Amino acid sequence: MIPMSTPPPSEYLPGSVALVGAGPGDPELLTIKAAKAIAAATVLLVDDLVSDGVLAHASPKVRIVYVGKRGGCKSTPQAFIEKLMIMASREGEVVVRLKGGDPFIFGRGGEEVEHLREAGIEVKVINGITAGLAGLTSLGVPLTHREHAHGVVFVTGHAKPGDTGTDWKALAATARDAKLTLVIYMGVSSATQIQADLLTGLPASTPLAIIQHATLPNQRHAVTTLGELRTTIEHEQLGSPAVIVVGDVVSGVAALAQPAARARAA
Repeated sequence: MIPMSTPPPSEYLPGSVALVGAGPGDPELLTIKAAKAIAAATVLLVDDLVSDGVLAHASPKVRIVYVGKRGGCKSTPQAFIEKLMIMASREGEVVVRLKGGDPFIFGRGGEEVEHLREAGIEVKVINGITAGLAGLTSLGVPLTHREHAHGVVFVTGHAKPGDTGTDWKALAATARDAKLTLVIYMGVSSATQIQADLLTGLPASTPLAIIQHATLPNQRHAVTTLGELRTTIEHEQLGSPAVIVVGDVVSGVAALAQPAARARAA
C-alpha cells in the first residue's frame, strides 16, 4: 500500500492578513501567488479598481467587502479599512486586502502594514504589476532604454490634503539632465498645473502618452507631446484611472505604428 502524502500546510491560516496586488486590470496578469491568496481568503477587502475577473479566483464562500479608493470619488476612510482588517483578523478570518496594481506603489500598503504591525498582526505582501509599467508595455514600448531613458520615476499627481505635493519644476530639470522617464499616477485632474511646471524644465516637444484603463478591454490611449497634454485630455475625453508617461521612450509608440501605416497605404 502506497502511503498518502500529507499536503503542505496553507500559508494563509486563520487570523492571517495579506496585502495582495491585483495588477493593472487584466486578470491574466495576476501572479500565481496572488491567485492562491485570493482563493484562500475568507474575507476580501476589495479596492474600486479590481476587475471582476480577478475576483473569479475567490472561494464561493468568501465574504467580499468593497472599500473603494479612487481619486476624485467618495472613498472609504483609510482608518476604517485598517480597523476592518484588524477586527477580521482577530475574529480568526483569513483576510486579504486586494488592491489594484501593487500594494506598495501608491496603494497605501505601507500605512496599512504599519498599523497592522502596531496591532501585533503580521502581514504578508504579494506584489502585483503596477499600471505605470503595464500601461506603456501594452503599447509595445519600454519605460527604460539604453539610448533614451536611463531610469524611471513613479510619481503621484494627487497630493495628500495639506501637503504641497511634488516639486514638478525640480523633477522636470532632473528628468531632463538624467534622461528619466516620468510615470505620473492620478495626474489627470491636476494636468494643467503639472504641464505648466514640467514645461519649465522640459521642451514642449517632449513625447507623452496618456493611458486610461490600462490592460482592460476598454483601454484607451493618446500619444501627444507635453505642450499638448491638457488639450489632448480634453479633446480625447480621457479621465481617471489613467497614467501619464513623459519621456523620449514614448516616441517608440509612433515608430511602432509606422510599419502598419505604410502597409495600409500600400
